[in-house]
Amino acid sequence: MNYFTQQSIELANQRDYLDQLFAIYPLAPDSVRTIDGRTWNNIDSLFHRNDNMGLFKALLDLDLFPIKDGYVPFFKRDKSAIDRNPKTVNRICGRIRELGIEKLYERCTQPKETNRQMGPLFRRWINSGTLGIQPTTLSEFTSTSSDAILDGSDSQLQNFASKRLGYNRDKGIDFLGRFNSVYVIGEAKFISDEGGHQNDQFFDAMMTLNSVANEGVRKIAILDGVLYIKSKKRMYTHITSCDKPIMSALLLRDYLYSL
Repeated sequence: MNYFTQQSIELANQRDYLDQLFAIYPLAPDSVRTIDGRTWNNIDSLFHRNDNMGLFKALLDLDLFPIKDGYVPFFKRDKSAIDRNPKTVNRICGRIRELGIEKLYERCTQPKETNRQMGPLFRRWINSGTLGIQPTTLSEFTSTSSDAILDGSDSQLQNFASKRLGYNRDKGIDFLGRFNSVYVIGEAKFISDEGGHQNDQFFDAMMTLNSVANEGVRKIAILDGVLYIKSKKRMYTHITSCDKPIMSALLLRDYLYSL
């Protein structure tokens, strides 16, 4: 087991782990999505006029579609398919109408899932200077060899890591820094539970640990949540049998300055 993984387990099981973690991930689960009045009045009108095509198109433009249906993602990517597939639209709208207009509004304004809030919160914490270094732009980052953290979107960090460091995954990363002339790339996730999508998130982060063949680049998984609870479950078994750096964000500063 990696030293920083062991320290993360001890932190999660013996100290005020969650209290400290709230400084990084101040979740607001009751913060519902908003729909402006004009948009909702249009949806309400389409619902009561039994205009399935219009209703479907209006709902597809919202941040959150009110029901889960395997055909909806196809329509999101190709809206011209709506007019060509009226039976599928009617089938889906039948399920939507079963909700009733009040339940429909509730579904469309549900809060974002916890894991979807994590990326921006982690980045905000990094940008606060809590690691002792204020993240810099790409031009500043490349103009010096001193300790630095690259500020930018997931895709911007990915582009730099791909072109300069040999990063080989087709997805963004959450952290890219240089400490003591060593480049560090990492993916940050909050794992709120075991199973399903959370397992997928965990093993997605594990893939980042093997994303660069260059041994001069450190790959880390910055993970928090239930994976550190001592158990015989898959996540805990995996991290305790792995010698690669898997750690809580609370230990990230210690790791970086140990390089």
